[in-house]
Amino acid sequence: MKRYGNHSGRSGVTRYEMSSDSITVEFNDGDIYVYTYKSAGKAYVERMKELAQAGRGLSTFISQNVKSKYAVKY
Repeated sequence: MKRYGNHSGRSGVTRYEMSSDSITVEFNDGDIYVYTYKSAGKAYVERMKELAQAGRGLSTFISQNVKSKYAVKY
């Protein structure tokens, strides 16, 4: 997984990994969530990918928009 940029310094996200139709996100507490096109919708997953690459806004976006729309939690 790739380290999240966390440009704000306050993000709950630490790492992420993208595939063609999903994004896997690891949070500070060690929980890992997989968001897929099927579970969260293509538009949301693609936006999450953009935010992950930018290193800003991903945790907020997840809490405000996709919340529990994950496919798998580890």
